[in-house]
Amino acid sequence: MDITQMLADRATSIPDNPFAAADSRVARAVAQGADVIDLSKGNPDGEPPEFMIDAVVKASHDPTDFRYAPFDGKPAYLRAAAHWYMQEHGVTLDPVTQILAVSGASVGIGLTIQTLINPGELVVVPGPYYPQYEGSTAVAQGRLQALPTDAEHGFLPDLSAVPESVWQEAKLLILNYPNNPTGAAATPEFFAQAVELAKRYGFVIMHDFAYAGIGFDENPPISLLSTPGAVDVAVELCSLSKMYMIAGWRGGFVAGNAELMHALKMVHRQTSLLMGTTVQDAGAAGLNSDQSTVRVLAQRYKQRFLTLQQGLAQAGLEVCDSHGGLFAWMRVPEGTSDAEFSQWLLAKAGVAVIAGSDFGPTGAGYVRLSLLKPESDLAEAAKRICNERN
Repeated sequence: MDITQMLADRATSIPDNPFAAADSRVARAVAQGADVIDLSKGNPDGEPPEFMIDAVVKASHDPTDFRYAPFDGKPAYLRAAAHWYMQEHGVTLDPVTQILAVSGASVGIGLTIQTLINPGELVVVPGPYYPQYEGSTAVAQGRLQALPTDAEHGFLPDLSAVPESVWQEAKLLILNYPNNPTGAAATPEFFAQAVELAKRYGFVIMHDFAYAGIGFDENPPISLLSTPGAVDVAVELCSLSKMYMIAGWRGGFVAGNAELMHALKMVHRQTSLLMGTTVQDAGAAGLNSDQSTVRVLAQRYKQRFLTLQQGLAQAGLEVCDSHGGLFAWMRVPEGTSDAEFSQWLLAKAGVAVIAGSDFGPTGAGYVRLSLLKPESDLAEAAKRICNERN
């Protein structure tokens, strides 16, 4: 029997995960003796705040945490998420009807798409985009259309230039600010326009707010839900991984429109693992804090970004300005493709990056570099590249 003939259509149309492919490339290079500075992944390189480590240790001894968590999240965790929204963004949410605990923002991405998208329906996203948007849309057998962006306009799409036929077809608009991979930031005016379009044409907005708090500007990144009327048409995904450096613990939440949140909870209860009880306790400690540790992280990443940007400028390479997040977005030299240049960087300089075209066709001509390495490693990576280029 040919097992491949038994597979569901959704399983045969999923694009490869570029980050898994990057891990394989780096592993091969290291096995061959290469000294690789791996800037291809967004894996935190530090530790959570001490008070969160204390909270998870304490929770691991709590008999109530030996039991399954409530389906939608522990009440204390949901209240902490609501507190965070009010404290950081001035947004009032009902923790019972408007917030859902999930095992990371990635779970929220797949959950939202699975809840909304039928086969053939259209998902719209500014490009370049986080690859899971395409992968999860493929699992739902939907269609994905990328809106072009460019450095001259801060990598924000011109929503007014999108043909009306696209908005008429759209079921879901996915936004992601601070943006992975470009570091673009949304403005209040941009979010307000997106909300107005969603109401006019009848689509939902999902804002992937995975890099909440990780901003490089004087004012912190803004929540979509702080936009007047957004809660009528939107949900927002938040991750504990980036704010508190607990990627391995897997935690986050989805928040927004109560009616849509009810549907998300129904799907989540049937398809997803519940967020761990001890992680919820530690997450509540983080969300209830004054967020000073997150601001320290944001400044650390900003300095790392500047180190990389300035170092690579000496090699004649342009790293686009960034407003936040964990990555740098760099143009490749003229006359070479992003795939070729990423291969050259690994082979000649021992620096691993991700090709921009892995973030969709609008990412062609760029590469993404991670800031999740010590500043000394980033300086060394820039030095190696300079030596090979000059």
